[in-house]
Amino acid sequence: DHKASEQEARIPKRILECKAVSREVNFSSQHSMRSFRLKQTVLFGGQPIEEWNFKFGFVIPNSTNTWQQTIEAADESEMMAPEVLSGQTVILTEFFDGELPVSRSAVRLFYV
Repeated sequence: DHKASEQEARIPKRILECKAVSREVNFSSQHSMRSFRLKQTVLFGGQPIEEWNFKFGFVIPNSTNTWQQTIEAADESEMMAPEVLSGQTVILTEFFDGELPVSRSAVRLFYV
């Protein structure tokens, strides 16, 4: 259950007007990983509405890595209003080495 460890984020609602959003994930590992990957699920009202899978691949032991992605926005006609999304949207991010869970986080979004 992600609610027990859920965090909150307040984001300017104008971000929903952007054509694309870039993000950067920085991580360190003492151990090698053969098939590092990220699964991200967007929940609205507790139900999944989007899911993304990203593969990083091999991670060198005792390394610090940067992973950058650019995510393009849906067509404006498919977007929900920030007032509808605010407080009802949770980003669930899970990291794996192959099928082995490594880490998990849940962030509830509030658009301000």
